[in-house]
Amino acid sequence: MKAAIDSIESFGLVDGPGIRTVVFLSGCKLRCKFCHNPEMWAIGKNNFTKKELVEKILRNKPYFKRNNGGVTFSGGEPLLQIEFLLEVCLTLKKEGIHIALDTSGVGIGRYDEILPLIDLVILDIKHITEEGYFDLTGQTMDEFNKFVDSLNLKNKKVWIRQVVIPNVNDNIKYVEELNDFLKKIKNIEKVEFLPYHNLGNEKYKKLGINNPYIEKEVMSINKCNELYEHFINIRN
Repeated sequence: MKAAIDSIESFGLVDGPGIRTVVFLSGCKLRCKFCHNPEMWAIGKNNFTKKELVEKILRNKPYFKRNNGGVTFSGGEPLLQIEFLLEVCLTLKKEGIHIALDTSGVGIGRYDEILPLIDLVILDIKHITEEGYFDLTGQTMDEFNKFVDSLNLKNKKVWIRQVVIPNVNDNIKYVEELNDFLKKIKNIEKVEFLPYHNLGNEKYKKLGINNPYIEKEVMSINKCNELYEHFINIRN
């Protein structure tokens, strides 16, 4: 069995604790207006066997041990290639590797099978209302909600990521509603606010894909930080 992997980052520092190997699997059901990796929407050519990927990850095992690191499966959406992901994670758990899953929670099911093998879930919040979610992603929240139900049942540690976008969710009202929304997700250890940027604009142009945010201004880092401070104050 092979999987379609877009790229592998050997020494990631922001996608989970410690030094990490970050595996970007291609394919995604969502079409987020703020996406900066449209080249990963389609599942690409199958280019890695389980053996090849596991061997590549295990080369960095000494670094994982020294820095409490591990592997993070990201994308795209790794849950779309669930059969391959299950096989790789089963092998890595036997090697004592810490496994993180960076996901939108929109896969093809079998969440109750994969989550027991995952140590940390990094969950991307697209929007907190049905209307806002559909407008930003082109999908309903049904699959996301199924994933959250499984996540809560398995009691996994969770990090939350929220992209803050000008004139979409960059306001106190949204932040306060986000705080209420997150109460339905258990075991949240960390919440990150990420300011929207337009570094993917050239990719849309090269791929010939319509970019709905071509005129969107970047998010002010200072304003993003102010909103985050407000969030922390009301959360505590």
